[in-house]
Amino acid sequence: MALADILWKPDTIARYNVSGPRYTSYPTALQFGPISHTALPDALALGEHNAPLSLYVHIPFCQHLCYYCACTKVVTRDQSKADRYLDALEYEMQRLAPMVRHRPVRQLHWGGGTPTFLSTEQTARLCQMLSQNFKLEPNDQKREFSIEIDPRVTSLEQLEQLRSWGFNRLSMGIQDFHKPTQEAVHRIQSLEMVTEQVEKIRALGFHGISFDLIYGLPHQSLTSMKRTLEQVIALAPNRIACYSYAHLPERFAAQKRILASDLPTPETKVELLHTIVQQLQTAGYRYIGMDHFALPDDGLVKAHENGTLQRNFQGYSTHGNTDLLGLGVSSISAIQDIYLQNHADLDVYQDTAQSMVPTYRGYRMHEDDRIRRRIIMDIACQGYVNFAYMCDEFAFDFQAYFARELEALIPLAEDGLIVLTEDDLTVTEIGRLLLRPICMVFDAYLPSHGQTRYSRVI
Repeated sequence: MALADILWKPDTIARYNVSGPRYTSYPTALQFGPISHTALPDALALGEHNAPLSLYVHIPFCQHLCYYCACTKVVTRDQSKADRYLDALEYEMQRLAPMVRHRPVRQLHWGGGTPTFLSTEQTARLCQMLSQNFKLEPNDQKREFSIEIDPRVTSLEQLEQLRSWGFNRLSMGIQDFHKPTQEAVHRIQSLEMVTEQVEKIRALGFHGISFDLIYGLPHQSLTSMKRTLEQVIALAPNRIACYSYAHLPERFAAQKRILASDLPTPETKVELLHTIVQQLQTAGYRYIGMDHFALPDDGLVKAHENGTLQRNFQGYSTHGNTDLLGLGVSSISAIQDIYLQNHADLDVYQDTAQSMVPTYRGYRMHEDDRIRRRIIMDIACQGYVNFAYMCDEFAFDFQAYFARELEALIPLAEDGLIVLTEDDLTVTEIGRLLLRPICMVFDAYLPSHGQTRYSRVI
């Protein structure tokens, strides 16, 4: 049976194409509440002093507004606005660095917004700030220094600069090469532009290129998607993420410019996903889970095969078990058993950072959270949960503790998404397409959230 065949059954679509979290964390950010600005430095001070660290830096600025985007962003062509923002970032780094300066940074990621909105001078300043405050090791072969780039605003000089600072992986938002779709979402970038950018990236020695695609956008059809996938496959990115577009204009104002009548029907979205899975697998890509594909020699595939794959706020990761320190507006940190988020309003973040650590909300996990987080991450990353291992690690009776959840899993087993025994839970090949509904069984907070705040699985 082909991996996506289950999606063609109407009853299965109705049952499992529900709204739910993407589980880049558990509990999700909906559980975050007010927290002291001292919580982050306190958590860092109590952390593992020699353990590797992951850094995330948020650059919120964009020159162009993409109508589908739900990220925290500021649309402007005034590069000078980034100077004040870098000042705030520097204040934040200086307050946090003393607690982690000795810890090697194994993973660094710049997200946005558009990080290459920064000028070469501003980029150099940010790199210098990071190297002065943290233990960056650009020659460490295990490092992953990555950045999101927009081919429309990224120059060869910027790419050369990033490579010289040790960046070795780039992520590029493609979304779709279909011209009517690009026009409808206000992100026009030609195949020729992207091809030229990819050639430059490879010539400079970056070892990893990731593409982001979105299905469910205006004017997409099976024919246009097949053509876009052919063009993407020809460029051979190491990783591909194919996200389902969530049309939520009541939450994201820019999406009001997208006409609902131009969107594919739910039935067509299922067909689009089926096309994506089959075409990428035929081209040699391995399906990792939750929208992600990678070539067989990529680190994500190797981590998935050897059981070390992790998941954090950036998605799947080979370094997801390290403490994550988020810097910049709206950034989220995950330190041991505590989540902390910075102010999401740019002016508030910049003003606050001058006098204190700009965190304003977060969440401290308790034992039930830790147990459920482990299960959900094991499902999402390994596709397997061993009940005896869980009992040994957390000293509890799995069968008794999760009696309700185990009963709720029976229909999923009957539909072929999982194999459920007295000893373990194994996600099937088909079930890996529907990991979110499987994880949702163990989410203690979903009943209070309802389903209106989340995107649909497909």
